[in-house]
Amino acid sequence: MNTTEMTAKMASGNGFIAALDQSGGSTPKALAGYGVTEDAWSTEEEMYGLIHDMRSRIIRSDVFHGDKVIGAILFERTMDGSVDGKPVPQALIDKGVVPFIKIDKGLEDEANGVQLMKPMPTLDELLTRSKAMGVYGTKERSVINSANREGIAAVVAQQFAIGNQVLSHGMMPIIEPEVNIKSETRAECDAILLDEILKNLDALPDGVQVMLKLSLPVEPCTFDPLVAHPKVLRVVALSGGFKRPEACAHLAKNKGIIASFSRALLEDLRHQMTDAEFDAALGSAIDEIYAGSIA
Repeated sequence: MNTTEMTAKMASGNGFIAALDQSGGSTPKALAGYGVTEDAWSTEEEMYGLIHDMRSRIIRSDVFHGDKVIGAILFERTMDGSVDGKPVPQALIDKGVVPFIKIDKGLEDEANGVQLMKPMPTLDELLTRSKAMGVYGTKERSVINSANREGIAAVVAQQFAIGNQVLSHGMMPIIEPEVNIKSETRAECDAILLDEILKNLDALPDGVQVMLKLSLPVEPCTFDPLVAHPKVLRVVALSGGFKRPEACAHLAKNKGIIASFSRALLEDLRHQMTDAEFDAALGSAIDEIYAGSIA
């Protein structure tokens, strides 16, 4: 796939984006869910090796392919690794899966009800290197905990500033201002977020597009104006902590939005499974998320 083909797949392909981008802080929890306890490693390198083994097992599985999984988001270490001797981005492309990379370096402490992204002083170097490896786009996450307009405006402004930096490298940003599903003001957060995103979209030059990764809204179809916006290539949804059946049910109520799930994709996979068991569990998860994405 070249860039034009990847853009077409992101714009209109049937399927969803797999989020395989757990970073340092979330890796132990991801491994625990996979059935690998902390006594299985003694160094950070060994821990990252174990999570890479899990991701490699997913990518090489016969049920993981571009007919239903149209994209995958990678952690930087995963991008730099290999699957059966191939660089991971190329292994994905060979299966018809568009590669993205997680670029944020974690979150600042909460202020004004939100958590901004930490500085990314080496972002230009990472973008240059990622693009050279065939990576199509990026993903960057902030968190919104309460309906504070000043805070939400700051999150969205920072997201679009980083998005513009990504665009300057000829890559596609997935802008991710996540609303915490445990927030007591979720619906109000959704409304303010929609307003702020629309303001920033309108400020983009004509012909420029971004992608959006959003929490599933309290009120279905809240984000319809974003799905239809000419400066939005695709809107995708995170599971946000919902179990897969609930996440897929919510997703199916929001036409035009596809999944970009992590935990909801991986929740039934275990290290101890045989390859046949692993492929069956992964295939079942892919089919369920795919169905929710095309509903």
